[in-house]
Amino acid sequence: MTLRRVGHKGADLIAPGNTFASFDAAAEAGVDMIEFDVLHEPGTDRLVLAHDYADAAGRDPHTLEEGLVYLAADRFSGIELDVDLKGPGYELAVVEALRSFGLLERSLISSQYRSSLAAIRAADPAVRLGWSVPKLKRDPFRSPVSAALAGAGLPALRAVLPGLAAAAIRGGRCDALMAQWRLVTPRLVRSVREAGGELYVWTVDELPRLRMLEALGVTGVITNDPRLFTALV
Repeated sequence: MTLRRVGHKGADLIAPGNTFASFDAAAEAGVDMIEFDVLHEPGTDRLVLAHDYADAAGRDPHTLEEGLVYLAADRFSGIELDVDLKGPGYELAVVEALRSFGLLERSLISSQYRSSLAAIRAADPAVRLGWSVPKLKRDPFRSPVSAALAGAGLPALRAVLPGLAAAAIRGGRCDALMAQWRLVTPRLVRSVREAGGELYVWTVDELPRLRMLEALGVTGVITNDPRLFTALV
């Protein structure tokens, strides 16, 4: 199975993420899929391409509609989209926007919120869905204290995740698991594959880890620097 190459926020280590320049950089690097974030902008009715509120407040982000117009261009026609919902409540608006621009069939909509996945599945069973785990607002491994706490819980989560993922896929609640790389084990890869699902791993910016995940047989790897994929050829 050929590893699917996914650019995180486009190509966040080449150009600022969730921008047209980042999408262009990802396409130039030869990705199979571009991941980008969709957030409801506080105090407005706008859906914007931003990872969190600080990101949205620190610049003038593209709206979802602007982003979809850009990504509907011919130069992106062979590239799939991973549309990552950063919060609940606007799921169906995103689905309708993707449909209106003719992009729904080549999109995977992902979220940490299972309620969001359920809302989309009920509205349109044909939409491809990805369940993102674990549910985090920030990376706990950036701080020594939170890293110690998070590390202590990893073995238990690694133990239960294969069963939870397989049950979610077989039950039709999602089509793919989007897992942080620390959670990936051979058992998880095997369980997702046997359930008929896909496994995408985030966010990997080191070539040795990328090679290891490819050897494990994951479906795809999400990276901030899609230039790394050239070393796998």
